[in-house]
Amino acid sequence: MRWLVALLCDSGLRLGEATGLAKDDLVLDHSIPHIKVKPHPLRSLKTVGSEKEVPLIGMSLWAANRIKNNGSPFKFAFPRYTDDHFSNANSASAALNKWLKPFVPENCVIHSFRHSFRDRLRNVECPFDIIDRLGGWITSGIGQTYGKGYDLNVLSKWILKVDSNILNKIEKSN
Repeated sequence: MRWLVALLCDSGLRLGEATGLAKDDLVLDHSIPHIKVKPHPLRSLKTVGSEKEVPLIGMSLWAANRIKNNGSPFKFAFPRYTDDHFSNANSASAALNKWLKPFVPENCVIHSFRHSFRDRLRNVECPFDIIDRLGGWITSGIGQTYGKGYDLNVLSKWILKVDSNILNKIEKSN
């Protein structure tokens, strides 16, 4: 559960996207480590825009390394919730919310990590179309559907700003 929370906190993934990841969706041997969010036979994606590549930083990169290199024989990142027949994000949600309850503010749930990811991108003045791309949110306008979209270099630039913004706040508080 710790790895799943860590993966969610710095990636902005939906819980269903994360629980249904295959280990092969974690690309760590690339100049920009990232997750390939794509449909699988047992788990569709919420929107067309949900198919995406998300650069890994911070806790998400830490979690991806643990998942990929833990020696597990399972092909899925979270075999507790996903197997060859079914991906159960609802079960993951219930378990994670129960596990997190003593440590988070009242009314905070696992989905709150996704909302805070969007807020963290806003706080570094990330353009909204990049925020929408990273989160897989639908953007308005036909022009948004043209071309291939932003490449990993551009997306990672903004996610790294989020990471450095957090580090700067921690340093200032010490």
